[in-house]
Amino acid sequence: MANYYCMMAGAADISLADAKAAVSFADFKAECEENLTPGDKQLLFYFYLRWDCMNIVRLLKAEDKQEKGEARFSSAEQEQGRTMPGNPEAELEMIGNYNRDQYADMITSARELTFNVHRYPAFMSIFIREYNYNKEKPDFCAEDAMMFQYLTYCIAQCRNRMMKDWYRLNLNLDNILTALIARRYGWNVARYIQGDDEVTEMIRTNNSKDFDLSLEYDYVKDLMRIVEEPDPVRKEHGIDAFKWLWLDEQTFFDPFSIEAVFAYLCKLAMLRRWEKLDPQQGRETFEHIINDLRGEAKVPAEFVRK
Repeated sequence: MANYYCMMAGAADISLADAKAAVSFADFKAECEENLTPGDKQLLFYFYLRWDCMNIVRLLKAEDKQEKGEARFSSAEQEQGRTMPGNPEAELEMIGNYNRDQYADMITSARELTFNVHRYPAFMSIFIREYNYNKEKPDFCAEDAMMFQYLTYCIAQCRNRMMKDWYRLNLNLDNILTALIARRYGWNVARYIQGDDEVTEMIRTNNSKDFDLSLEYDYVKDLMRIVEEPDPVRKEHGIDAFKWLWLDEQTFFDPFSIEAVFAYLCKLAMLRRWEKLDPQQGRETFEHIINDLRGEAKVPAEFVRK
């Protein structure tokens, strides 16, 4: 197992209360490219794939707008291929594994071929091929559907136990939060839950406040306390703080491992989401939430590496 002592010992300290991380996501990604072993780089492929998935959704939606005449292109832009498949007017976050040309190739290949192109994850090709049909469904949310496929893929394919548990934790949290929202508005909970495992079965069949998940999963008690927060922004703070502490727990005894590198990337990704927060407000909010969680919450035992 590779040890990244120099890399992690020299990494800047970061906190969820920071208004801006002391190191940029792009810079740390470049450092990973330079220092990680080929096998560990492959493990991080699954992490970066999240942005590839979201970029594909943005591109497909931008094409929809273009077809409806909502997107306007100059003649120069058209000559430059701005209206080609996979390259419409869309803002992308270019921190994934692929570039714009590869996204265009992925979209074109998925539409023209009846089999999956092996140079890309099969679930992405299938999502693209079925998008035009699924988008007409009243309850279809492209982002949620793609994220479910992404997390399911990572759980099945990633070889690292801690990383696999991270993806499973995020899938469980997504389903629990979705179920609580559906219940609040009187919707049929089962219609909005994705997947088929013990957690989803309990959510679909149990009417108790926490779906009786607290009996099997300790973290649900803490999650229920967080989601009762009426302020949606503060609620998001609480969820990220919970994830941050989970990552801390997983890497406490291995601060120079590939798991620690992965956790650092996950934390930098969280900070990117909150960079536009008012610095003082963000710091006070996160410090308060983290102190509460550290004092009253414990990381779920089933997700602690042994």
